[in-house]
Amino acid sequence: MTMIESGTVADAYLTLLSDRGIDYLFANAGTDFAPLIEAFAKSQVTGAKVPTPMTVPHENVAMAMALGYYLQSGKPQAVMVHVNAGTANALAGLLNAWRGNIPILFTAGRTPFTEDGGVLGQRSGEIHWTQEMRDQRAMAREFVKWDYELPNGHVVEAAVDRALNIAMSEPRGPVYMTLPREVLAGPISNFSYDSPSRHITPSPPYPDVNVIDQAADLLANAEYPLIVTSSAGRDPSDVNKIARLADSFALPIIQRKPRYVALSSEHPMHLGFNPDPYFEDADVIVVLECDVPWIPKKSSPKADCKVIHIGSDPIFENYPLRGYRCDLGITGVIGATLPLLAEALEIRAAKAGTRIATRRERAAKVREAQHEKARAALEDARNNSPIHPVWVTHCLENIRGPSGIIVKESPLVPEQMSLVEPGTFYSVGAGGALGWGLGTSLGIKAAAPDKLVICTVGDGAYMFGNPVPAHYVGYAEKLPTLTVIFNNQMWGAVKRNTRDVYPDGFAARSNREPLTYFETGMRFEKAVEVVGGHGECVEEAVELPKAIDRALDAIGDGRPSVLNVICKGP
Repeated sequence: MTMIESGTVADAYLTLLSDRGIDYLFANAGTDFAPLIEAFAKSQVTGAKVPTPMTVPHENVAMAMALGYYLQSGKPQAVMVHVNAGTANALAGLLNAWRGNIPILFTAGRTPFTEDGGVLGQRSGEIHWTQEMRDQRAMAREFVKWDYELPNGHVVEAAVDRALNIAMSEPRGPVYMTLPREVLAGPISNFSYDSPSRHITPSPPYPDVNVIDQAADLLANAEYPLIVTSSAGRDPSDVNKIARLADSFALPIIQRKPRYVALSSEHPMHLGFNPDPYFEDADVIVVLECDVPWIPKKSSPKADCKVIHIGSDPIFENYPLRGYRCDLGITGVIGATLPLLAEALEIRAAKAGTRIATRRERAAKVREAQHEKARAALEDARNNSPIHPVWVTHCLENIRGPSGIIVKESPLVPEQMSLVEPGTFYSVGAGGALGWGLGTSLGIKAAAPDKLVICTVGDGAYMFGNPVPAHYVGYAEKLPTLTVIFNNQMWGAVKRNTRDVYPDGFAARSNREPLTYFETGMRFEKAVEVVGGHGECVEEAVELPKAIDRALDAIGDGRPSVLNVICKGP
């Protein structure tokens, strides 16, 4: 047992967070923070070990930073915001963490509830009446695995451990706890807690070996099997297990809308990022940690194709409607499931030798065709005006290096990249809430300060990302990153989807759909100059490599950099 002889609940809370592996408290403070601010200041005098407080002037940037830090470090972090207003501002980030299975301890103050009575922390300003809600936690309840309000100091250890246990249990996700000011300000004496924790997170779900054998039989007898994934690679240690499975039975892997590096793009069984062309032949498809393996309106597997779903939650039970057919479902995390499936297939490999060899030959031809297509696309894009996203991707890939990290909230083109090392590619706006890229890149940089971190965003995503608060954090916390804006002066997704629904409609014929375009001439690069960063606008393809070099020089000097690249739109 470890003891705190005297202090406040806030002292105990911060000490527990640190003991449980929370390195940072990404925070946007309000009047409810007074006991925590006092506890942080006290720790600077006493030397008590607490998380590093990081001032983040917008809540969604704070949420994205916690997301990015977890992805690079594997350790969940904590976010603290100001009562209901801060919670409301953070909800977009919470959506992405929820749908992306990212564990974040999301906390908020709770407006003081004591009007009179001499209680330390009681109401002391007009705002403490107007900000109180009947049920503040209801704002976030649909997007978290657990919510709770800390009632007193007696349960602080149990509450913190339960929050982290639930967040880290598979399928992982965020949790929400509110912290009343009077409770945090309350006194403690002889507060004892276990270090390390005696509340250990349960082991992840393990697959049914009988169902593994059924899946292996289906795959062993298939001529054209296919694995489709989007979220595999969230845990970098899974990548080698995916590679072993692909190797053992020549199983093609396709990363649809990839969120991570699931398999090296140099691997002979990596067949790119679009599974649709292969559905006509596929006779068995493994949907591996993939919520949307295809768009039924556009392309679907043939009727007699068997479909196997694998994941910690293979049917995505929190999606209200998801009707993909499932002939076999295997509940189990990738790290436990794929080695068993690989072993089962290796036992069956001798009888399928001819089919395996044929698949390897077919994959090699497909890959060569894909590479030739990518080379041709690059040649076509090299001197385009406006600058083509293919050229921007190529220029960034030239300087990224094998371990440089790239964040994709943009029209970046994965086909022009060599994605080899796990943990070097992230496209994690799983909830569809734009603006996560800037903060996520800062969180990644905090966890990997020696690595080059490149954040790519569209112009709309850049505005959603609260750029001035994000650049402030990059400057204040010495987290210089390179931000590249693919500025096509429109909501590209809005244009594509409008024309998808109404290909010959009035909007398409207008050639300038309402609510879709931005005004030209936006000088986004000026935002980073507020903090003394480096910003440039690039309008000519030939100038981009030199502009990137200048931006990297600024990063070497510790200055955040922004390139506003005027790009071709869809």
